[in-house]
Amino acid sequence: MTFEGIDGSGKSTQALLLAEALRADGREVVLTREPGGTPLGEQVRELLLHGDHVSAWAEAALYAASRAQHVAEVIRPALARGATVICDRYLDSSVAYQGAGRGLGVEAVRTLNLAVTGGLLPDRTFLIEIDGATATARVGETRDRIERDGAALWDRVAAAYREFAAAEPDRFVRVDGCRPAEAVAAEIRGFCG
Repeated sequence: MTFEGIDGSGKSTQALLLAEALRADGREVVLTREPGGTPLGEQVRELLLHGDHVSAWAEAALYAASRAQHVAEVIRPALARGATVICDRYLDSSVAYQGAGRGLGVEAVRTLNLAVTGGLLPDRTFLIEIDGATATARVGETRDRIERDGAALWDRVAAAYREFAAAEPDRFVRVDGCRPAEAVAAEIRGFCG
């Protein structure tokens, strides 16, 4: 399962709450994030979020490299042993942020990421939706390199996510993230019986 949404949507909180609930039910859960999840991924995360300017294609390639390592080192081994994997961001983030948001092309970025993951897609993607004003208020003044690109980028990304959800309704679950975290978590938990 993956959690997607614009910055400040609450996806990280919801991923953690779902992991805790499923563990309480006795399931083995691997909670991970992108970029990150591996030593290489964490180094890439630092570069992408806190480094200097990165061109759009370099950004997309770095995310893809981190994801390739993440799938090989963490996600596929966990799935092979029967664990539930919950990932805070995954392939759809790159397609939305770099493909649509940065204008590289949705299909070009999707193709790159499907290649590096061996076509691995989540069974369920929770899209936590919020408006730009709520996102800005939640993110506050301390912003990483991508968050500093602000509302215009977030609007393009949010529109892309809505298109993905409409195109794959069996995988995507759209959730109103403007509600209290507990209400959002209860709705999400209902899809994970």
